[in-house]
Amino acid sequence: MPIPEDVTGEEIDKDVRQELQSLPKTLADDVAKNLVMVARLIDEDPEGAYGYSRVALRLASRVAAVREAAGFAAYANQKYSEALAEFRAARRMTGSVDLWPVMADCERGLGRPEKALDMAGAPEVHKLDKAGQVEMRLVAAGARRDMDQLDAAIVTLQSPELASNSVQPWTARLRYAYADALLAAGRENEAREWFAKAVEADKDGSTDASDRLAEMDGVEFVDALVEDVSENQDGPEDDEASRSADAPEAEIAEDAKDAEGAEGDDTD
Repeated sequence: MPIPEDVTGEEIDKDVRQELQSLPKTLADDVAKNLVMVARLIDEDPEGAYGYSRVALRLASRVAAVREAAGFAAYANQKYSEALAEFRAARRMTGSVDLWPVMADCERGLGRPEKALDMAGAPEVHKLDKAGQVEMRLVAAGARRDMDQLDAAIVTLQSPELASNSVQPWTARLRYAYADALLAAGRENEAREWFAKAVEADKDGSTDASDRLAEMDGVEFVDALVEDVSENQDGPEDDEASRSADAPEAEIAEDAKDAEGAEGDDTD
């Protein structure tokens, strides 16, 4: 797949670059460029990111960072079985538990929420950092909702991290998930309160909490661009309608003029 000229491969994380040093330099550079493309496209063009991840995987399948990138690209394309296999491979290579929450979420994607809950209670969770533990809590709550256990999902999300007034990278998503679970359980007033709290914490727009809040308040947004196009399209029709409306008056005036002329002819 083509690599843009502005991609050098130097953009990747230094730890990944360190892993790639086990490869011949030219090969390492090629893999690095493909990994850069995966990171660049995974949000806006997941299919494109997946394509580049497959190239990197073909070139260096024994590099843990490549297996991890391939896993995330597959995950972004809802290829959960493939993603889980790649994450497991990366974990075997590194011994790290960092991928445990996303592996559990793959189990959810495969229709196995019970397995995700088992993973949420596994010893590996205690080895996760705070961000990982919050992510695991989000996955567990999602699994509860998959099983129609709404009250249990709400309880799962109730935690010191949710109650804290400090804003962390995970705060907006945690509050949003809690608000969404409350709304699903029919607790609208509480849901509105927590959507508002999610908006306060969501400085980078990682959730659509503001839209959900506006929807609950009955606010309807109109696309100004669509409105302008609609007005422009209506313009000619309005002109035509105006001309059509003026036509009878013009005809009446013309008829009156002809009648006046006819009277003049009779006089003569």
